[in-house]
Amino acid sequence: MLFNSPEFLFLFLPITLIVYFLLGKYSPSKDYPISWLVFSSLFFYGWWEASYLLLIIGSMAFNYSFGIKLQSKLSLKVRKFLLGLGIVINLGALVYFKYMNFFVEQGNAMLGTNIYIEKIVLPLAISFFTFQQIAYLVDSYRFETSEHSFLHYALFVSFFPQLIAGPIVHHKNVLPQFKSEKVFKFAVKPFFIGLCIFTLGLFKKMVISDSIAMYSSPVFNLATEAASIDIVLAWTGALAYTFQLYFDFSGYSDMAIGLALMMGIRLPINFNSPYKATSIVDFWRRWHITLSTFLRDYLYIALGGNRNGVARRYTNLLLTMLIGGFWHGAGWTFIIWGGLHGSYLILNQLYRIMLNKLNISFSGSLYSNICWFITFISVIVSWVFFRAESVDVAVVILKGMVNFDSFPRVEIWKAFIFDFKGWGVSILQIINGKPSDTGHSAVLLIVTLLFACKYLPNSLAMINKIFTINLPKSIESSSHVSVEKIGKSFAYATFPMCCGILFAWCVLNMNRVSEFLYFQF
Repeated sequence: MLFNSPEFLFLFLPITLIVYFLLGKYSPSKDYPISWLVFSSLFFYGWWEASYLLLIIGSMAFNYSFGIKLQSKLSLKVRKFLLGLGIVINLGALVYFKYMNFFVEQGNAMLGTNIYIEKIVLPLAISFFTFQQIAYLVDSYRFETSEHSFLHYALFVSFFPQLIAGPIVHHKNVLPQFKSEKVFKFAVKPFFIGLCIFTLGLFKKMVISDSIAMYSSPVFNLATEAASIDIVLAWTGALAYTFQLYFDFSGYSDMAIGLALMMGIRLPINFNSPYKATSIVDFWRRWHITLSTFLRDYLYIALGGNRNGVARRYTNLLLTMLIGGFWHGAGWTFIIWGGLHGSYLILNQLYRIMLNKLNISFSGSLYSNICWFITFISVIVSWVFFRAESVDVAVVILKGMVNFDSFPRVEIWKAFIFDFKGWGVSILQIINGKPSDTGHSAVLLIVTLLFACKYLPNSLAMINKIFTINLPKSIESSSHVSVEKIGKSFAYATFPMCCGILFAWCVLNMNRVSEFLYFQF
């Protein structure tokens, strides 16, 4: 069951919300609506594969019981042993399901053996709920978790809006909310705002991401068969995937935040206009924020952080990003992706240190745009590895991106640019949600999305300006075009209608429902 599927939108979600609010209003205890959400979340998870319900329920029971032991008055030595055992068991399950096939394949290739194991099916969301619960165990060891019941803990782990692909929710963000009476009562404003956020996320996924996918997938598929591709195709595929991934994943995160807010629960923000970043450090403060926070707090700092000298600091940083890349998937392409970002971050920090030592500072829009351009190109290069099925495919794409000999002649560009009929047809096709495979449609979509990502406010910043939902200052100030310029009262009046139109647009596109890209992780 997907957020963008008819069975979710028109059956599961309405039933879940109606029963939830009725229980919140009429039941004698708030445990009833919580129990209903746990049941609904497990039903949502089991819809994919019922047999793996035992895995997630067993994982929750194991980690909750270990968390209690870690907060007990046992000796420090015993508690350290229990923490290590808990982390090893969690990672062991993740390694078995996600990486065992990869390790066997690599072992066979290196040793010349022929060991065979059946293809292990990756349980949905195991990467996400494993990280959530490791953080919980570590904080239990540090006595940094609040008192709560297993029912609350089960909802924290299994809550269906964030279960499948994040955000990676920290227990401090949500467990205290379950003790509030206000959470379970129907309130018009949070429900209405949550519905708007959900609709924007749905639009990002179904209309934008799925439309641009038709320009990325064929290029990467071609690169698996061809020895080389031309520069236009290579850049089209790389740019298209850059936007496809962002609007797919940020769309999911918006939907998760919106769904939770409809029920009175606030989830952490996961994206803050990452393609506006002017450095790689800035990018990681904006992209998949909950993952970068986890990697910093529970891996980078645990490795020593920046406490043991410059060389150790950069080693820790590179290791953190390599592990972060491997967390995404069992493949060398993901490891290289992580290594690239680790190298980018090291170079970024070395550059800052050099400027400080030389007492040099730059400012102004020109410098800012140069930094943005370098950052954006670096991110695109890394996404090529992230998307490619193998390192060889990524190399074909990257070689194509610098294959200047294949650049079209001036006459071809002139004919393309002045083909006004082609532009007009492409605009109508995009509006109808059925862009063709013509170059005009690709250029229109890519240029439009680039402009939107760089200059327009992101969905949460825009909604915050209209309805005031108390987002962090960094989110509020991230936009280049403010809502005040179009009039807050006008936006307040017309925004719901616009969301209704977007929802109708999404419904019309339900004949091509596709999975979210991060489901595979």
